[in-house]
Amino acid sequence: MGRPKQEIFNSRNFFILAAIGSAVGLGNIWRFPYVAFENGGGAFILPYLVALLAIGIPLLFFDYAIGHRYRGSAPLALRRLGRWTETLGWWQVMVCFMIAIYYAAIVAWAGMYTLFSVTKAWGDDPGTFLVNDFLHRADAPGVGFDLVPSLLVPMLLVWAVTLGTIALGVNKGLALANLVFMPLLVVMFLFLVGQALFLPGAGAGLDALFTPNWAALGDPGVWAAAASQVFFSLSVGFGIMVTYASYLKRRTDLTGSGLVVGFANSGFELLAGIGVFAALGFMAAQAGKGVGEVAEDGLTLAFVAFPTIISQAPLGALMGVLFFGSLTVAGITSLLSIVEVIVAAVRDKMGISKVQATMAVGIPMALISICLLATTTGVYFLDITDQFVSKFGILAGAFACVVTVAWVVGKLPTLRRHLDRFSSFPTGRIWLIAVGGLAPVALGYILIADVISKIQEPYGGYPLGLLGVHGWGMAVSLVVIAVVLARLPWRRGATIEFDETDNEHEVSA
Repeated sequence: MGRPKQEIFNSRNFFILAAIGSAVGLGNIWRFPYVAFENGGGAFILPYLVALLAIGIPLLFFDYAIGHRYRGSAPLALRRLGRWTETLGWWQVMVCFMIAIYYAAIVAWAGMYTLFSVTKAWGDDPGTFLVNDFLHRADAPGVGFDLVPSLLVPMLLVWAVTLGTIALGVNKGLALANLVFMPLLVVMFLFLVGQALFLPGAGAGLDALFTPNWAALGDPGVWAAAASQVFFSLSVGFGIMVTYASYLKRRTDLTGSGLVVGFANSGFELLAGIGVFAALGFMAAQAGKGVGEVAEDGLTLAFVAFPTIISQAPLGALMGVLFFGSLTVAGITSLLSIVEVIVAAVRDKMGISKVQATMAVGIPMALISICLLATTTGVYFLDITDQFVSKFGILAGAFACVVTVAWVVGKLPTLRRHLDRFSSFPTGRIWLIAVGGLAPVALGYILIADVISKIQEPYGGYPLGLLGVHGWGMAVSLVVIAVVLARLPWRRGATIEFDETDNEHEVSA
């Protein structure tokens, strides 16, 4: 008895849209422009392209090969790859669990700000509005349970849309949602960029972004920043692409699909850089400051800087609806992929239906998400969790997975043959070197550098106790939970062993 009612994308194009929808998320819009600006401007494009070709796309192929060959969610696919490697799959699932909990809150905020844009509800002080009037942020960092009703309703809506879509299945849910949302996102963002380019001062913003600082290329940190940006933006290393690839038909062009996804994601990042810095150029001109003085990333860019721009720009309400609408759509498509990883893993392990797995996973996640994030201390929890669980969990999990597959169980040659079987772009030995050599070195360097920086200086000035419990403690606890989940028995009659010979015959037939 195999995986119950194996789901399959009706079309390779559905898979590509879903994969792009996962990759194109909030980080493309609010992180890439600032990272490029801070790391050499126009010169950053060189290390970014090198990282994309040498690390990002090879790791994308790596995830595709595991999911497509071993036909399962991350825990099942990795269990079939090697007996004790199931733990790595559950580690990826737990990382997705934690990310989904706070990611849903950001999507809900973006949705509310789409509405706020119509009336410019933030008034003359977007920063105060965000902290005091919208989030009702507690004065002292911590984790409490004082609910904010205005945050509760949008979060409920986000979770209802997410779980309802996933429960409908791969084709009627995920594929159809991305078929609607991705073209909508592209159209909205193109209009946004077009509007931003005609703002006074837009040229100064683009000059600030694209003027190359060639000296920056001598800084190893710039190359690490490029590798980090590519890695996080492609949704590799935490089970998403493994899960999506398991839904592909047997005879599928994996590498051709991967190239489309990789370059589409990078193209959107470049477009986001143009739109964001054109708008920041306008903001700097209005304030009589340099672009570098107003450039921000993350939540500050989205919920403080852009409302300021919207308040000052011609047709600002339209710009606000386009910007925050784009954030909402990009966030939803990414959240769908994150939650799908968890649902697929539970479905495989327990042998239950898609709807049952969605409810078993989704209802507890939604409750935890609301209890922690729709509160006066939610933003503190979000900040700490994102820095520790997201970065350390994804980086460390990906590093462990790549090293294990390449050097412990030695499956890279098998995966390469699988990739090349029906693909239009042959991988060759270069792929083996990239995944088995370059990727572990790059991931290890980024991981160690980040750990050292957080040890030397407590992140964000938060109390050490808070960082110990919700930062370091949370990151370590996910590994412990993964070990426990891997030791639980699979459903009765589940086929978890994998016969390489039988698979070769099946694919060749």
